[in-house]
Amino acid sequence: MLELRNIHKYYNPGTVNEMCLFEDFNLTINQGEFVSVVGSNGSGKTSMLNIICGSIPVESGQILIDGHSISDVTLKSLRSQMGVMTQDTFLFTGTVRENLCYGRGKATEEEMIAAAKAVNAHSFIMKMEKGYDTQISEHSSQLSIGQRQLLAFARTILSDPRILILDEATSSIDTHTERMVQEGIEAMIKGRTAFIIAHRLSTIRNADRIFYIDHQGIAEMGSHAELMKKRG
Repeated sequence: MLELRNIHKYYNPGTVNEMCLFEDFNLTINQGEFVSVVGSNGSGKTSMLNIICGSIPVESGQILIDGHSISDVTLKSLRSQMGVMTQDTFLFTGTVRENLCYGRGKATEEEMIAAAKAVNAHSFIMKMEKGYDTQISEHSSQLSIGQRQLLAFARTILSDPRILILDEATSSIDTHTERMVQEGIEAMIKGRTAFIIAHRLSTIRNADRIFYIDHQGIAEMGSHAELMKKRG
């Protein structure tokens, strides 16, 4: 279970430019639940995920995972439980294999291939010059934006995180590629607590709950069908 209790977060506290982002903000996400966060630009969606990841501090309140405050554990321990993906995909110079196994160096060949197949990356990898042993780089021209994102998805699955966080992770993927990766997202979130920020409706319509963030807190929440009925 993931809990945010009485979170207060300000930008530029104590200055004339002070702005309240969250005030007495509370949120509980059950283990294995798939939730999505939506809201206008500047509403605090990404900031909320950064708070959960321990990347930015809060003025007051607690972030708890299974009843344990994240302030009581090291950042390394916290991050080992999380798989975080953003729209900016990073690949380093090395083989496809090395990039996929970066977060789990002891992964077996079978596990690596299974992760690639889950997000429909295996087929294009096998068409590359040396398959999984093909050399790529951060700005490799041999990979499309969509293919780079699929490799990042496979790498995340292989690291086997308990909590999955996707921040606009499909924004760089075209509609055709997104259809391919949608099954991969479903494979990634199965059995995991998943937190997704996305503007594309196709990415979030199957969420257990959708939170609409506005005015320093949650303005509306519910399933896709429930929110459509509210017409808010």
